[in-house]
Amino acid sequence: MEKSRPLWDNHFQFVFACISYAVGLGNVWRFPYLCQMHGGGGFLIPYLIMLVVEGMPLLFLELAVGQLMHQGSIGTWNAISPYLCGVGIASVVVSFFLSMYYNVINGWAFWYLFHSFQDPLPWASCPLNINHTNYEEECEKATPTQYFWYRKTLNISPSIEESGSIQWEQAACLILAWLVVYLCILRGTEYTGKVVYVTAILPYIVLIIYLIRVLTLHGATNGLRYMFTPKLEQLANPKTWINAATQIFFSLGLGFGSLIAFASYNDPNNNCERHAIIVSLINSATSIFASIVTFSIYGFKATFNYKSCVNKMILLLTNVFDLKEGLLTTENLENMKQYLASVYPRKYAEVLPQIRNCSLETELDTAVQGTGLAFIVYSEAIKNMEFSQLYSVLYFVMLLLLGIGSMLGNTAAILTPLTDIKFLSSHVPREIISGSVCIINCVIGLIFTTRAGNYWFNIFNDYAATLSLLLIVLVETIAVCYIYGLKRFSKDLCVMIGHEPSWYWKVLWAFISPILIISLFVFYITDYIRTGISQYQAWDATEGQLVTKDYPRGGLAVIGLLVASTSSCIPLGALVTFIKLRRNRQ
Repeated sequence: MEKSRPLWDNHFQFVFACISYAVGLGNVWRFPYLCQMHGGGGFLIPYLIMLVVEGMPLLFLELAVGQLMHQGSIGTWNAISPYLCGVGIASVVVSFFLSMYYNVINGWAFWYLFHSFQDPLPWASCPLNINHTNYEEECEKATPTQYFWYRKTLNISPSIEESGSIQWEQAACLILAWLVVYLCILRGTEYTGKVVYVTAILPYIVLIIYLIRVLTLHGATNGLRYMFTPKLEQLANPKTWINAATQIFFSLGLGFGSLIAFASYNDPNNNCERHAIIVSLINSATSIFASIVTFSIYGFKATFNYKSCVNKMILLLTNVFDLKEGLLTTENLENMKQYLASVYPRKYAEVLPQIRNCSLETELDTAVQGTGLAFIVYSEAIKNMEFSQLYSVLYFVMLLLLGIGSMLGNTAAILTPLTDIKFLSSHVPREIISGSVCIINCVIGLIFTTRAGNYWFNIFNDYAATLSLLLIVLVETIAVCYIYGLKRFSKDLCVMIGHEPSWYWKVLWAFISPILIISLFVFYITDYIRTGISQYQAWDATEGQLVTKDYPRGGLAVIGLLVASTSSCIPLGALVTFIKLRRNRQ
């Protein structure tokens, strides 16, 4: 270890940095979606099992390797074997792709935050058309929150082929997001170590405030009942277990090189075993805690929509059939519909296209993930709360903190290997290296602020990392256990943490974790082959809804390039090393 290498001021900074990185937007929007899709509370069973057999051991492995080698991902794996240099390069490339599009979410959060100070909120109702004679037709066919997201925020094009121009308001928000990230990483651990206290702690304060508020909302208990009523039949569904393992894997941020980078700034005698357990448990507990808040909002939103639907049907039937006011109620609505259909069949048939079947269960079953949950479902619930501006500001500040915390880890995975290069670090100040990385990412990221930017965002989000990360972590595990040697690694850990790892860690590292990763890899490959990747969801402004379209050849080419550019780093790195060593022997 070089004497000049900076270290964290204390163990708390390291733990908070790992928590701030691991606890991100996926805890708030993907985990609740998976719970909703896979049987509510029943999903917790495979999720917690995967935490113990996959999440903890792999996190411990990466932290231990980073702390042992005191280098970024490239230097770490090159030190274990020169043939593994491609593993570190692959991690840097994946983190670079992630940084390109991930900070766009922070840009969107800034956009919504700025609009949260308006009264009423701009997504609370549909705007008037140009003639001020009626509401915008697109908004009426969709919802005000969908209209604000797809039209006012993204100004989305009808397809990925119609890229359109850069939306400069969104571009300005993206630039602001990168400026904030740059200020946080300006002086390395000296600055980052202070920032992570804020990015790690404040989101929990906001979640607690939200929990107190949402539990008082009408219908919140319906959402909690839905969440904690397990549908145990889902445990027989292999995809439930696959998604539980995938969520643990990506939620902890394994394979990106960020955890290795953070651990490389540790004191050599830091107890990384204890910290791996702490970070894993806090990350999973946060997912469950955030789901309680999210399902309370689900319940409030579903109940609100259900009541609105019922009231509209009551008003419609009362007016059409000239019924006495108060005759129709929520309890007798379905029976009265059947009665009116049998007594006045012709008249009922005329209004049948306007009649909806209102169901609270159907509203609760409507699963939404990703940006749809973060920027549509939450904002729809917020607009119906008292003091909606306050809760909107709190929510989008929380999103920003979660996003920035994750970005600190993403950029660390890129910057640490760069600053480990002696020639570069000795001739170029860290501030310039950091600034260059931010500027390059920001400039390339402008593609996500075009009218078709959201479609490209989804491509990067779905395909830039999944298979590559599984391959990276699989090679990492094999490298430690079978190339570096598990016995040798155990002795190194004994020096670092004061004792050798137990049989539990060794069995999981050597056998269980690789088998799980291979299973995930095979599942994704076969799923891609079975379902294909030729289609995407596009916004139809005429219908006010998402429609399925086929990817053009250019879109498919980008998907293939994303997967190949990262996965190929590992074999290419080994091949280049082989050629170099062979030349040296000659």
